Amino acid sequence: MEERKGHDGTGIRIRTVTPKDAQALLDIYAPYILKTAVTFEYEVPSVETFAERIANTLVRYPYLAAVDGEEMLGYVYAGPLHVRPAYDWSVETSIYVRMEQKGRGIGSALYKALERILLRQRIVNTAACIAYPEREDEYLTRDSVRFHEKQGYRMVGQFHECAYKFGRWYHMVWMEKQIGPHPGVMQPMIPFGELE
Repeated sequence: MEERKGHDGTGIRIRTVTPKDAQALLDIYAPYILKTAVTFEYEVPSVETFAERIANTLVRYPYLAAVDGEEMLGYVYAGPLHVRPAYDWSVETSIYVRMEQKGRGIGSALYKALERILLRQRIVNTAACIAYPEREDEYLTRDSVRFHEKQGYRMVGQFHECAYKFGRWYHMVWMEKQIGPHPGVMQPMIPFGELE
């Protein structure tokens, strides 16, 4: 578990999530489903489904939350970039911060903590799949791209009008960040559940 001080002086802890946190994380995620095109999911998953997603992720990858007291402020997790073994050292990241808590540095703290763990797992590449509007609207801005740029990600690709939500077509972009060295011989990736 890690701890950092928030900009407002309150203690913000970053800890590993468990499936028991599913409802608290859904409380953060559901507004993004129902009110935005940040995620292209249409319906809020059940608590049971979300708990299963968490459990499945934790077998191989970190799943972290930022917590202030008992309140969940945001969460981040990694998943496979691709299922083939040659991709073991690369992951896709996902991050969500409680809407009213954005701008406090929570997302940056979560990503820093995630990257430290990924490096311990011998993972050296991260990628983010991000919803992207032709023009910003009430459902989707380019804030996520701007946030990832501040974290050191760079744009590597765009799919045009590939996702349809709220009666509108949206683009999807890929951004990447290399977080570690790329030697000629890589040691096996260490699953998160096997880290000491």
